[in-house]
Amino acid sequence: MRSHLLNGLTAEHYRRSVTEGVERVAAKLATTDRPFTGVTVDALSPAIDAIDLDRPLGDTTAVLDELEDVYLRDAVYFHHPRYLAHLNCPVVIPAVLAEAVLSAVNSSLDTWDQSAGGTLIERKLIDWTAARIGLGPAADGVFTSGGTQSNLQALLLAREEAKSDSLAKLRIFASEVSHFSVKKSAKLLGLGPDAVVTIPVDHDKRMQTVALARELERCAREGLVPMAVVATAGTTDFGSIDPLPEIAGLCAQYGVWMHVDAAYGCGLLASLKYRDRIDGIERADSVTVDFHKSFFQPVSSSAVLVRDAATLRHATYHAEYLNPRRMVQERIPNQVDKSLQTTRRFDALKLWMTLRTMGADGIGQLFDEVCDLAREGWALLAADPRYDVVVEPSLSTLVFRYIPAAVTDPAEIDRANLYARKALFASGDAVVAGTKVAGRHYLKFTLLNPETKADDIAAVLDLIAGHAEQYLGESLDRAS
Repeated sequence: MRSHLLNGLTAEHYRRSVTEGVERVAAKLATTDRPFTGVTVDALSPAIDAIDLDRPLGDTTAVLDELEDVYLRDAVYFHHPRYLAHLNCPVVIPAVLAEAVLSAVNSSLDTWDQSAGGTLIERKLIDWTAARIGLGPAADGVFTSGGTQSNLQALLLAREEAKSDSLAKLRIFASEVSHFSVKKSAKLLGLGPDAVVTIPVDHDKRMQTVALARELERCAREGLVPMAVVATAGTTDFGSIDPLPEIAGLCAQYGVWMHVDAAYGCGLLASLKYRDRIDGIERADSVTVDFHKSFFQPVSSSAVLVRDAATLRHATYHAEYLNPRRMVQERIPNQVDKSLQTTRRFDALKLWMTLRTMGADGIGQLFDEVCDLAREGWALLAADPRYDVVVEPSLSTLVFRYIPAAVTDPAEIDRANLYARKALFASGDAVVAGTKVAGRHYLKFTLLNPETKADDIAAVLDLIAGHAEQYLGESLDRAS
Protein backbone atom coordinates (compact mmCIF):
# COMPACT_ATOMS: atom_id res chain seq x y z
CA MET A 1 0.00 0.00 0.00
CA ARG A 2 3.00 2.31 0.35
CA SER A 3 3.06 2.52 -3.42
CA HIS A 4 0.13 4.92 -3.22
CA LEU A 5 1.83 7.37 -0.87
CA LEU A 6 3.10 10.48 -2.65
CA ASN A 7 6.83 10.86 -2.01
CA GLY A 8 10.15 10.78 -3.80
CA LEU A 9 9.89 7.06 -4.47
CA THR A 10 6.46 7.32 -6.13
CA ALA A 11 6.95 10.53 -8.11
CA GLU A 12 6.70 8.71 -11.46
CA HIS A 13 3.51 6.92 -10.38
CA TYR A 14 2.12 10.31 -9.36
CA ARG A 15 2.99 11.85 -12.72
CA ARG A 16 1.34 9.01 -14.69
CA SER A 17 -1.81 8.94 -12.56
CA VAL A 18 -2.39 12.68 -12.58
CA THR A 19 -1.66 12.89 -16.29
CA GLU A 20 -4.24 10.19 -17.01
CA GLY A 21 -6.81 11.99 -14.90
CA VAL A 22 -6.11 15.32 -16.61
CA GLU A 23 -6.39 13.69 -20.03
CA ARG A 24 -9.79 12.22 -19.13
CA VAL A 25 -11.13 15.57 -17.94
CA ALA A 26 -9.67 17.38 -20.95
CA ALA A 27 -11.36 14.92 -23.29
CA LYS A 28 -14.63 15.39 -21.45
CA LEU A 29 -14.40 19.19 -21.66
CA ALA A 30 -13.58 19.02 -25.36
CA THR A 31 -16.57 16.82 -26.20
CA THR A 32 -19.28 18.04 -23.82
CA ASP A 33 -22.01 19.55 -25.99
CA ARG A 34 -24.48 20.56 -23.26
CA PRO A 35 -24.17 21.56 -19.61
CA PHE A 36 -26.01 18.54 -18.20
CA THR A 37 -27.21 15.12 -19.27
CA GLY A 38 -30.55 15.45 -17.52
CA VAL A 39 -29.94 12.39 -15.33
CA THR A 40 -32.36 12.02 -12.44
CA VAL A 41 -31.65 11.14 -8.82
CA ASP A 42 -33.51 7.84 -9.25
CA ALA A 43 -31.48 6.93 -12.32
CA LEU A 44 -28.05 7.72 -10.88
CA SER A 45 -28.46 6.58 -7.27
CA PRO A 46 -28.46 2.80 -7.95
CA ALA A 47 -25.05 2.93 -9.63
CA ILE A 48 -23.49 4.68 -6.64
CA ASP A 49 -25.39 2.59 -4.09
CA ALA A 50 -24.06 -0.58 -5.73
CA ILE A 51 -20.42 0.34 -5.13
CA ASP A 52 -18.81 -1.53 -2.24
CA LEU A 53 -16.28 0.85 -0.70
CA ASP A 54 -14.72 -2.03 1.21
CA ARG A 55 -13.65 -3.69 -2.06
CA PRO A 56 -11.12 -1.32 -3.69
CA LEU A 57 -10.33 -1.58 -7.38
CA GLY A 58 -6.62 -1.22 -6.63
CA ASP A 59 -5.80 0.69 -9.80
CA THR A 60 -6.41 4.34 -10.65
CA THR A 61 -7.23 3.53 -14.26
CA ALA A 62 -10.08 1.28 -13.13
CA VAL A 63 -11.21 3.95 -10.68
CA LEU A 64 -11.26 6.55 -13.44
CA ASP A 65 -13.32 4.18 -15.60
CA GLU A 66 -15.82 3.85 -12.78
CA LEU A 67 -15.77 7.60 -12.15
CA GLU A 68 -16.88 8.20 -15.70
CA ASP A 69 -20.13 6.36 -14.93
CA VAL A 70 -20.85 7.81 -11.50
CA TYR A 71 -19.62 11.40 -11.89
CA LEU A 72 -17.89 12.71 -15.02
CA ARG A 73 -20.60 11.70 -17.48
CA ASP A 74 -23.42 13.39 -15.55
CA ALA A 75 -21.62 16.29 -13.86
CA VAL A 76 -23.02 19.77 -14.33
CA TYR A 77 -20.41 21.55 -16.44
CA PHE A 78 -20.13 25.23 -15.59
CA HIS A 79 -17.76 25.87 -18.50
CA HIS A 80 -20.57 25.31 -21.00
CA PRO A 81 -21.98 28.58 -22.41
CA ARG A 82 -25.56 27.53 -21.66
CA TYR A 83 -25.01 26.98 -17.98
CA LEU A 84 -26.78 30.16 -16.83
CA ALA A 85 -27.96 29.26 -13.34
CA HIS A 86 -26.09 29.97 -10.12
CA LEU A 87 -23.01 31.94 -9.09
CA ASN A 88 -20.68 29.29 -10.51
CA CYS A 89 -18.00 30.56 -12.85
CA PRO A 90 -15.85 28.75 -15.38
CA VAL A 91 -12.30 28.62 -14.08
CA VAL A 92 -9.01 29.85 -15.51
CA ILE A 93 -6.21 27.40 -16.27
CA PRO A 94 -3.53 28.97 -14.01
CA ALA A 95 -5.83 28.47 -11.02
CA VAL A 96 -6.50 24.83 -11.95
CA LEU A 97 -2.77 24.28 -12.23
CA ALA A 98 -2.41 25.80 -8.78
CA GLU A 99 -4.97 23.29 -7.47
CA ALA A 100 -2.72 20.47 -8.61
CA VAL A 101 0.30 22.06 -6.95
CA LEU A 102 -1.33 22.90 -3.63
CA SER A 103 -3.02 19.48 -3.35
CA ALA A 104 0.23 17.64 -3.91
CA VAL A 105 2.33 19.73 -1.53
CA ASN A 106 -0.62 19.88 0.90
CA SER A 107 0.46 22.90 2.92
CA SER A 108 -1.73 23.87 5.84
CA LEU A 109 -2.00 27.62 6.21
CA ASP A 110 -2.58 27.72 9.96
CA THR A 111 1.01 28.11 11.12
CA TRP A 112 4.30 29.27 9.66
CA ASP A 113 6.01 25.98 10.38
CA GLN A 114 3.47 24.19 8.14
CA SER A 115 3.47 26.61 5.24
CA ALA A 116 6.37 29.11 5.19
CA GLY A 117 6.16 30.76 1.76
CA GLY A 118 2.48 29.94 1.56
CA THR A 119 1.85 32.17 4.57
CA LEU A 120 3.66 35.08 2.94
CA ILE A 121 1.88 34.58 -0.38
CA GLU A 122 -1.52 34.65 1.32
CA ARG A 123 -0.56 37.79 3.27
CA LYS A 124 0.64 39.49 0.09
CA LEU A 125 -2.70 38.74 -1.61
CA ILE A 126 -4.63 40.07 1.39
CA ASP A 127 -2.61 43.29 1.18
CA TRP A 128 -3.25 43.47 -2.57
CA THR A 129 -6.99 42.98 -2.15
CA ALA A 130 -7.21 45.49 0.71
CA ALA A 131 -5.38 48.04 -1.46
CA ARG A 132 -7.79 47.41 -4.34
CA ILE A 133 -10.67 48.05 -1.95
CA GLY A 134 -8.94 51.10 -0.47
CA LEU A 135 -9.14 50.08 3.19
CA GLY A 136 -5.94 51.85 4.22
CA PRO A 137 -2.55 50.94 5.71
CA ALA A 138 -3.91 49.24 8.86
CA ALA A 139 -6.00 46.72 6.91
CA ASP A 140 -5.65 42.97 7.14
CA GLY A 141 -7.65 39.81 6.52
CA VAL A 142 -7.54 36.11 5.89
CA PHE A 143 -8.70 33.61 3.29
CA THR A 144 -11.84 31.64 4.12
CA SER A 145 -13.91 28.77 2.72
CA GLY A 146 -16.54 31.09 1.20
CA GLY A 147 -18.82 34.06 1.61
CA THR A 148 -20.87 32.50 4.40
CA GLN A 149 -17.80 32.02 6.57
CA SER A 150 -16.48 35.47 5.65
CA ASN A 151 -19.78 37.09 6.64
CA LEU A 152 -19.87 35.11 9.88
CA GLN A 153 -16.38 36.24 10.86
CA ALA A 154 -17.10 39.87 9.96
CA LEU A 155 -20.23 39.87 12.10
CA LEU A 156 -18.36 38.17 14.95
CA LEU A 157 -15.91 41.07 14.93
CA ALA A 158 -18.77 43.56 14.75
CA ARG A 159 -20.46 41.90 17.72
CA GLU A 160 -17.32 42.15 19.83
CA GLU A 161 -16.65 45.73 18.78
CA ALA A 162 -20.21 46.71 19.75
CA LYS A 163 -19.27 46.02 23.39
CA SER A 164 -22.85 45.49 24.50
CA ASP A 165 -23.67 44.04 27.90
CA SER A 166 -26.67 42.23 26.37
CA LEU A 167 -26.74 40.16 23.19
CA ALA A 168 -30.51 40.63 23.12
CA LYS A 169 -30.04 44.35 22.45
CA LEU A 170 -27.84 43.92 19.38
CA ARG A 171 -29.26 44.63 15.94
CA ILE A 172 -27.94 43.94 12.43
CA PHE A 173 -29.40 45.84 9.49
CA ALA A 174 -29.54 44.25 6.03
CA SER A 175 -31.72 44.63 2.97
CA GLU A 176 -34.61 42.31 2.27
CA VAL A 177 -32.61 40.75 -0.60
CA SER A 178 -29.35 40.30 1.31
CA HIS A 179 -27.71 36.88 1.56
CA PHE A 180 -29.29 34.31 3.88
CA SER A 181 -25.96 33.96 5.71
CA VAL A 182 -26.65 37.25 7.52
CA LYS A 183 -29.54 35.71 9.44
CA LYS A 184 -27.70 32.42 9.79
CA SER A 185 -24.68 34.22 11.26
CA ALA A 186 -26.87 36.08 13.74
CA LYS A 187 -28.21 32.76 15.01
CA LEU A 188 -24.74 31.20 15.22
CA LEU A 189 -23.51 34.24 17.15
CA GLY A 190 -26.17 33.76 19.80
CA LEU A 191 -28.24 36.79 18.88
CA GLY A 192 -31.98 36.92 19.39
CA PRO A 193 -34.65 36.08 16.78
CA ASP A 194 -35.25 39.80 16.19
CA ALA A 195 -31.56 40.62 15.75
CA VAL A 196 -31.66 41.14 11.98
CA VAL A 197 -33.68 44.20 10.97
CA THR A 198 -34.79 43.87 7.36
CA ILE A 199 -34.58 47.07 5.32
CA PRO A 200 -36.83 47.42 2.24
CA VAL A 201 -35.35 47.90 -1.22
CA ASP A 202 -36.20 50.28 -4.04
CA HIS A 203 -37.25 49.47 -7.60
CA ASP A 204 -33.66 48.57 -8.46
CA LYS A 205 -33.46 46.17 -5.48
CA ARG A 206 -31.07 48.46 -3.58
CA MET A 207 -31.36 49.16 0.14
CA GLN A 208 -33.47 52.23 0.86
CA THR A 209 -31.23 54.47 2.93
CA VAL A 210 -34.18 56.56 4.15
CA ALA A 211 -35.62 53.39 5.70
CA LEU A 212 -32.22 52.47 7.11
CA ALA A 213 -31.89 55.88 8.77
CA ARG A 214 -35.36 55.52 10.24
CA GLU A 215 -34.54 52.10 11.72
CA LEU A 216 -31.20 53.26 13.12
CA GLU A 217 -32.94 56.16 14.82
CA ARG A 218 -35.67 53.87 16.18
CA CYS A 219 -33.11 51.46 17.68
CA ALA A 220 -31.24 54.31 19.33
CA ARG A 221 -34.49 55.67 20.73
CA GLU A 222 -35.50 52.28 22.13
CA GLY A 223 -32.15 51.67 23.83
CA LEU A 224 -31.10 48.96 21.39
CA VAL A 225 -27.53 48.67 20.08
CA PRO A 226 -26.93 48.93 16.31
CA MET A 227 -24.22 46.31 15.84
CA ALA A 228 -23.65 46.30 12.07
CA VAL A 229 -25.09 47.36 8.75
CA VAL A 230 -24.57 44.78 6.00
CA ALA A 231 -24.49 46.45 2.61
CA THR A 232 -24.51 44.11 -0.37
CA ALA A 233 -22.39 44.72 -3.45
CA GLY A 234 -24.03 42.19 -5.73
CA THR A 235 -27.12 40.50 -4.34
CA THR A 236 -27.49 36.82 -5.17
CA ASP A 237 -30.88 37.22 -6.84
CA PHE A 238 -30.47 40.51 -8.71
CA GLY A 239 -26.80 41.49 -8.69
CA SER A 240 -27.95 44.79 -7.20
CA ILE A 241 -25.48 47.04 -5.38
CA ASP A 242 -26.61 48.96 -2.33
CA PRO A 243 -25.82 52.72 -2.19
CA LEU A 244 -22.50 52.34 -0.41
CA PRO A 245 -21.57 56.02 0.09
CA GLU A 246 -24.91 56.86 1.70
CA ILE A 247 -24.79 53.76 3.91
CA ALA A 248 -21.23 54.64 4.95
CA GLY A 249 -22.40 58.09 5.96
CA LEU A 250 -25.17 56.67 8.15
CA CYS A 251 -22.78 54.18 9.75
CA ALA A 252 -20.40 57.02 10.60
CA GLN A 253 -23.25 59.10 11.99
CA TYR A 254 -24.50 56.34 14.29
CA GLY A 255 -21.15 54.73 15.04
CA VAL A 256 -22.11 51.41 13.47
CA TRP A 257 -19.80 48.77 11.96
CA MET A 258 -20.20 48.75 8.16
CA HIS A 259 -19.79 45.38 6.49
CA VAL A 260 -19.92 45.06 2.71
CA ASP A 261 -20.83 41.64 1.35
CA ALA A 262 -19.07 41.85 -2.01
CA ALA A 263 -18.92 38.10 -2.52
CA TYR A 264 -20.35 38.57 -6.03
CA GLY A 265 -19.44 42.16 -6.84
CA CYS A 266 -15.76 41.81 -5.95
CA GLY A 267 -15.07 41.25 -9.65
CA LEU A 268 -15.48 45.01 -9.99
CA LEU A 269 -12.23 45.43 -8.05
CA ALA A 270 -10.46 44.33 -11.22
CA SER A 271 -12.90 45.88 -13.70
CA LEU A 272 -11.57 48.18 -16.39
CA LYS A 273 -14.99 49.75 -17.02
CA TYR A 274 -17.29 49.51 -14.00
CA ARG A 275 -15.14 49.95 -10.87
CA ASP A 276 -17.09 53.07 -9.91
CA ARG A 277 -20.18 50.95 -9.22
CA ILE A 278 -18.69 50.01 -5.84
CA ASP A 279 -17.43 53.45 -4.88
CA GLY A 280 -17.85 53.77 -1.12
CA ILE A 281 -16.60 50.26 -0.39
CA GLU A 282 -13.36 51.82 0.83
CA ARG A 283 -15.26 53.19 3.86
CA ALA A 284 -16.25 49.71 5.11
CA ASP A 285 -15.01 48.21 8.36
CA SER A 286 -15.05 44.74 6.79
CA VAL A 287 -15.55 43.29 3.33
CA THR A 288 -16.35 39.81 2.02
CA VAL A 289 -14.89 38.82 -1.35
CA ASP A 290 -15.43 35.54 -3.19
CA PHE A 291 -12.75 35.04 -5.80
CA HIS A 292 -14.54 31.81 -6.77
CA LYS A 293 -17.51 33.83 -8.00
CA SER A 294 -16.16 36.65 -10.13
CA PHE A 295 -12.39 36.12 -10.34
CA PHE A 296 -12.87 32.81 -12.19
CA GLN A 297 -11.26 30.73 -9.44
CA PRO A 298 -12.09 27.13 -8.48
CA VAL A 299 -14.04 26.60 -5.27
CA SER A 300 -13.05 27.52 -2.70
CA SER A 301 -11.36 30.90 -2.70
CA SER A 302 -12.79 33.63 -0.48
CA ALA A 303 -11.51 36.18 2.00
CA VAL A 304 -12.66 38.55 4.69
CA LEU A 305 -10.88 41.91 4.89
CA VAL A 306 -10.93 44.42 7.74
CA ARG A 307 -10.01 48.10 7.92
CA ASP A 308 -8.29 47.68 11.30
CA ALA A 309 -6.09 44.62 11.74
CA ALA A 310 -6.48 44.88 15.52
CA THR A 311 -10.11 43.79 15.28
CA LEU A 312 -9.01 40.34 14.15
CA ARG A 313 -7.92 39.72 17.74
CA HIS A 314 -11.51 38.69 18.45
CA ALA A 315 -10.86 35.48 16.50
CA THR A 316 -7.50 34.79 18.19
CA TYR A 317 -6.82 31.88 20.53
CA HIS A 318 -3.43 30.53 21.51
CA ALA A 319 -2.52 26.88 22.02
CA GLU A 320 0.90 25.81 23.24
CA TYR A 321 1.08 22.98 20.70
CA LEU A 322 0.21 25.25 17.77
CA ASN A 323 0.61 29.02 18.15
CA PRO A 324 1.89 29.90 21.61
CA ARG A 325 1.83 33.56 22.63
CA ARG A 326 5.62 33.82 22.49
CA MET A 327 5.45 33.54 18.69
CA VAL A 328 3.78 36.95 18.54
CA GLN A 329 6.78 38.53 20.28
CA GLU A 330 9.10 36.58 17.98
CA ARG A 331 7.20 38.00 14.97
CA ILE A 332 6.37 34.56 13.62
CA PRO A 333 3.33 34.93 11.32
CA ASN A 334 0.66 32.36 12.12
CA GLN A 335 -2.48 32.82 10.05
CA VAL A 336 -4.51 30.78 12.56
CA ASP A 337 -4.27 33.83 14.83
CA LYS A 338 -6.89 35.55 12.66
CA SER A 339 -8.91 32.66 11.21
CA LEU A 340 -11.99 30.76 12.33
CA GLN A 341 -10.40 27.65 10.83
CA THR A 342 -7.34 25.77 11.99
CA THR A 343 -6.25 23.41 9.23
CA ARG A 344 -6.75 25.37 6.04
CA ARG A 345 -5.93 24.79 2.37
CA PHE A 346 -3.50 27.01 0.48
CA ASP A 347 -6.35 28.35 -1.67
CA ALA A 348 -4.54 31.66 -2.05
CA LEU A 349 -2.12 29.98 -4.46
CA LYS A 350 -4.86 29.84 -7.11
CA LEU A 351 -5.30 33.60 -7.14
CA TRP A 352 -1.54 34.11 -6.95
CA MET A 353 -0.87 32.03 -10.05
CA THR A 354 -3.77 33.69 -11.86
CA LEU A 355 -2.48 37.19 -11.17
CA ARG A 356 1.10 36.23 -12.04
CA THR A 357 -0.10 34.72 -15.34
CA MET A 358 -2.99 36.94 -16.46
CA GLY A 359 -2.76 40.04 -14.30
CA ALA A 360 -5.67 41.85 -12.68
CA ASP A 361 -6.58 43.48 -15.99
CA GLY A 362 -7.03 40.06 -17.56
CA ILE A 363 -9.51 39.08 -14.86
CA GLY A 364 -11.24 42.44 -15.08
CA GLN A 365 -11.65 42.15 -18.83
CA LEU A 366 -13.41 38.79 -18.45
CA PHE A 367 -15.74 40.15 -15.77
CA ASP A 368 -16.51 43.22 -17.87
CA GLU A 369 -17.48 40.92 -20.73
CA VAL A 370 -20.15 39.16 -18.66
CA CYS A 371 -21.46 42.50 -17.40
CA ASP A 372 -21.72 43.67 -21.00
CA LEU A 373 -23.45 40.43 -21.93
CA ALA A 374 -26.04 41.02 -19.20
CA ARG A 375 -26.86 44.37 -20.77
CA GLU A 376 -27.43 42.61 -24.11
CA GLY A 377 -29.59 40.00 -22.40
CA TRP A 378 -31.64 42.69 -20.69
CA ALA A 379 -32.27 44.38 -24.03
CA LEU A 380 -33.45 41.07 -25.50
CA LEU A 381 -35.83 40.46 -22.61
CA ALA A 382 -37.14 44.02 -22.54
CA ALA A 383 -38.00 43.80 -26.25
CA ASP A 384 -39.57 40.33 -26.03
CA PRO A 385 -43.35 40.42 -25.35
CA ARG A 386 -43.17 36.89 -23.95
CA TYR A 387 -41.18 38.01 -20.91
CA ASP A 388 -41.29 40.39 -17.97
CA VAL A 389 -37.80 41.36 -16.75
CA VAL A 390 -37.49 42.71 -13.22
CA VAL A 391 -34.57 45.12 -13.14
CA GLU A 392 -31.72 46.41 -15.29
CA PRO A 393 -28.51 44.57 -14.33
CA SER A 394 -25.81 46.20 -12.23
CA LEU A 395 -23.61 43.12 -12.63
CA SER A 396 -24.44 40.01 -14.64
CA THR A 397 -27.77 38.71 -13.34
CA LEU A 398 -31.16 38.80 -15.08
CA VAL A 399 -34.44 37.91 -13.34
CA PHE A 400 -37.45 37.43 -15.60
CA ARG A 401 -40.76 35.61 -16.01
CA TYR A 402 -42.51 34.06 -18.97
CA ILE A 403 -45.87 35.77 -19.49
CA PRO A 404 -48.18 33.93 -21.92
CA ALA A 405 -50.50 36.08 -24.01
CA ALA A 406 -53.61 34.00 -23.40
CA VAL A 407 -53.27 33.25 -19.67
CA THR A 408 -53.87 35.77 -16.89
CA ASP A 409 -54.05 33.59 -13.78
CA PRO A 410 -50.82 34.35 -11.82
CA ALA A 411 -50.79 30.90 -10.22
CA GLU A 412 -51.01 29.20 -13.61
CA ILE A 413 -48.19 31.42 -14.90
CA ASP A 414 -46.17 30.38 -11.83
CA ARG A 415 -46.69 26.73 -12.69
CA ALA A 416 -45.72 27.32 -16.32
CA ASN A 417 -42.43 28.94 -15.31
CA LEU A 418 -41.66 26.22 -12.79
CA TYR A 419 -42.41 23.56 -15.37
CA ALA A 420 -40.24 25.26 -17.99
CA ARG A 421 -37.25 25.39 -15.65
CA LYS A 422 -37.66 21.74 -14.64
CA ALA A 423 -38.16 20.56 -18.22
CA LEU A 424 -35.15 22.52 -19.43
CA PHE A 425 -32.98 20.97 -16.71
CA ALA A 426 -34.27 17.49 -17.56
CA SER A 427 -33.40 18.02 -21.22
CA GLY A 428 -29.84 19.06 -20.34
CA ASP A 429 -29.93 21.70 -23.09
CA ALA A 430 -29.41 24.53 -20.61
CA VAL A 431 -29.48 25.18 -16.88
CA VAL A 432 -31.22 28.23 -15.41
CA ALA A 433 -32.04 29.21 -11.83
CA GLY A 434 -35.24 30.34 -10.19
CA THR A 435 -36.37 32.65 -7.41
CA LYS A 436 -39.42 34.47 -6.11
CA VAL A 437 -40.28 38.14 -6.58
CA ALA A 438 -43.25 39.51 -4.63
CA GLY A 439 -44.39 35.95 -4.01
CA ARG A 440 -44.39 34.95 -7.69
CA HIS A 441 -42.05 32.48 -9.40
CA TYR A 442 -39.39 33.94 -11.67
CA LEU A 443 -36.45 32.54 -13.63
CA LYS A 444 -32.88 33.74 -13.39
CA PHE A 445 -29.80 33.91 -15.58
CA THR A 446 -26.51 34.35 -13.73
CA LEU A 447 -24.06 35.15 -16.51
CA LEU A 448 -20.46 34.41 -15.54
CA ASN A 449 -19.12 32.79 -18.69
CA PRO A 450 -17.44 35.09 -21.22
CA GLU A 451 -18.00 32.37 -23.83
CA THR A 452 -21.78 32.77 -23.54
CA LYS A 453 -23.14 34.94 -26.35
CA ALA A 454 -26.36 36.84 -26.91
CA ASP A 455 -27.35 34.08 -29.34
CA ASP A 456 -27.16 31.57 -26.48
CA ILE A 457 -29.46 33.73 -24.38
CA ALA A 458 -31.94 34.09 -27.23
CA ALA A 459 -31.90 30.35 -27.86
CA VAL A 460 -32.51 29.53 -24.20
CA LEU A 461 -35.38 32.03 -24.06
CA ASP A 462 -36.96 30.20 -27.00
CA LEU A 463 -36.49 26.87 -25.22
CA ILE A 464 -38.10 28.22 -22.04
CA ALA A 465 -41.06 29.60 -23.98
CA GLY A 466 -41.46 26.29 -25.78
CA HIS A 467 -41.57 24.29 -22.55
CA ALA A 468 -43.95 26.77 -20.92
CA GLU A 469 -46.27 26.71 -23.93
CA GLN A 470 -46.22 22.92 -23.92
CA TYR A 471 -47.26 22.91 -20.26
CA LEU A 472 -50.03 25.43 -20.83
CA GLY A 473 -51.31 23.51 -23.84
CA GLU A 474 -51.42 20.29 -21.86
CA SER A 475 -53.06 22.14 -18.98
CA LEU A 476 -55.80 23.40 -21.29
CA ASP A 477 -56.28 19.89 -22.69
CA ARG A 478 -56.69 18.50 -19.17
CA ALA A 479 -59.20 21.19 -18.30
CA SER A 480 -61.32 20.59 -21.40
